[in-house]
Amino acid sequence: MLERFLKTDVSKTLFFQRLLLGAVMLPHGAQKLLGWFGGYGFSGTMGYFTGAMQLPGVLAFLVIVSEAFGSLGLLLGLGTRLAAFGATVTMVGAVLTTHGQVGFFMNWFGNQPGEGFEYHLLALGLALPLVVRGGGAFALDRRLLAALTLWRVRAQQTDRPSAVSERSLADHAS
Repeated sequence: MLERFLKTDVSKTLFFQRLLLGAVMLPHGAQKLLGWFGGYGFSGTMGYFTGAMQLPGVLAFLVIVSEAFGSLGLLLGLGTRLAAFGATVTMVGAVLTTHGQVGFFMNWFGNQPGEGFEYHLLALGLALPLVVRGGGAFALDRRLLAALTLWRVRAQQTDRPSAVSERSLADHAS
């Protein structure tokens, strides 16, 4: 199961998608976790999610963690499928709870009650292939899988009885 989670090919398209999604999600995660870029930080975001939006605390926490640490995972290609899945669930949740009722378009001219869901669709378009196929070229997932495979092979080799057993040594000595 771990192999399926980490496996990916050397696709440069997936690499580009991974970097782009990570780069776009990182500032949003920094807003929610650290209060950067005009965000409210962890306490303020938790308060808004659990108070005004009435999300369960665990779900609010997962959204913050997904955007903040998932974006770093995407940039590094480490845990790509999980990070992209987190982004997918976060985007679907944002559309269902907030942005879907506003309509398709972002609020470019300030004449809507909020932002539409076009951004979320683009993020989903980047995230879903990463969930299905992994992080592509230069993903640390590939290196981790190679290291785990090598470790597994070496462990199997040391578990195998050697060609010369104690009995064959005893037979040879007599």
